[in-house]
Amino acid sequence: MKREEIFKYIKEKYNANPEYLWDDTPDAAIFRHQKNKKWFALIMIVNSEEYINVKTEPVYSDLLRNQYDYIIPAYHMNKEHWNSIIISKNVDKELVYELIDQSYELTKK
Repeated sequence: MKREEIFKYIKEKYNANPEYLWDDTPDAAIFRHQKNKKWFALIMIVNSEEYINVKTEPVYSDLLRNQYDYIIPAYHMNKEHWNSIIISKNVDKELVYELIDQSYELTKK
């Protein structure tokens, strides 16, 4: 899966654009709610792999991590509530979109 597909999905569904916050990691992009400014997704490259971090319910996080080898505890975030999806692997695109949607809803308040 390519980052551009995710950018397009998020732009069309949530009217959110990527924000690049760090000079030392110019490829890392966050997406946040327009109203509360909370992040709901972070895309970055770690060790030559492309990741997206999304928030999920803790119980669901465990299930996802046990079922999919490309879903792991979140890199540089709360590992109970956030997962990293290694999108440079062969992922289920619909699942990725579903998890982005869940993350958006969980970070709305």
